[in-house]
Amino acid sequence: MLMEVSRTGRMGLLACYILEVTALAIWIGGLVVIIAAVIPAVFNAFGASMETAGRLLARVFDGYNRLVIGSIVTLAATSAWRLWVSARRGRADAAVPRVELGLLVVMILVALLIVLVLGPALVMRQEHAFAAQGEIAKKAAFEGFFQIHRVVRTLYVLNLGLGLVLLGVKIRHSMGRADTG
Repeated sequence: MLMEVSRTGRMGLLACYILEVTALAIWIGGLVVIIAAVIPAVFNAFGASMETAGRLLARVFDGYNRLVIGSIVTLAATSAWRLWVSARRGRADAAVPRVELGLLVVMILVALLIVLVLGPALVMRQEHAFAAQGEIAKKAAFEGFFQIHRVVRTLYVLNLGLGLVLLGVKIRHSMGRADTG
């Protein structure tokens, strides 16, 4: 029976790590695909129609943000489970290193700032810019849009970097376990 519990525990931990790496791959990989393939394709396909391209990209990022929320839920749940297993069952192999937890918390806070605060403000400013009448009003509206856009873009890239570091920490941590176990 003891052997079965140990094997079951290892399988649960393996499933947990698979979920974590998959969630990070979706979070990181999704943004890389958008930056490297989707944005250039949209602007090349629609050419001068900035409104159509802008609205399409707003929808792309809405979909991406939903995937990020799913990744956040997955990563938070698996981290909570690992913390519980480590504390209640004394499993050092399930421990969540502080650096991993810190990176995840910062990524979550940045993502929530984008999704709940800055993203909606960005879409509102974009629509305001598209609806503006006259060259001076349009220029001012687009300047307002691009002010927020630069901040949001920087935060997305920040989370991309943090996600890559978090993935590296997870891999290093799991390799350390493999060396000892």
